[in-house]
Amino acid sequence: MEAIYLINEQIHINGCTRDESLKIQQNALADFIRKEKVKPVKLNPYQLNDHYSIPHALLYDLRFHKRQLDCLLMYSNQSIDDFAMTYPARWLMLKSYFDRVLMVV
Repeated sequence: MEAIYLINEQIHINGCTRDESLKIQQNALADFIRKEKVKPVKLNPYQLNDHYSIPHALLYDLRFHKRQLDCLLMYSNQSIDDFAMTYPARWLMLKSYFDRVLMVV
C-alpha cells in the first residue's frame, strides 16, 4: 500500500507542547507504517521531510503529479480539523486523490 502521511506541526495533543506533539505524531505514524508495511510516497523530491505538514502543499503536489494513491495517513482528526473547517472544498479535493483516509489513533 502506498501512502502519504500528514503531520500537523501546529497542534497540541493532550496539552503537550508542539515539539512533544510532533514527536507523538511521528512515532505513532512510524509504528503504523512499519507494522502495516506501508510504502511512504514523496511526490516532491525537494521537500525536506518525508511527510507533509501543509495540506495546501500536498494538494498542489497531487495536482501537479496527477497521482492517485492508496491512502492518506494522519495521527487523528485533530491533525486536519482546522484545514477541513476553513477550506472544505479543498479538503474534499485533497481526499479525492486517495482511496481512503486513515487515522492511526
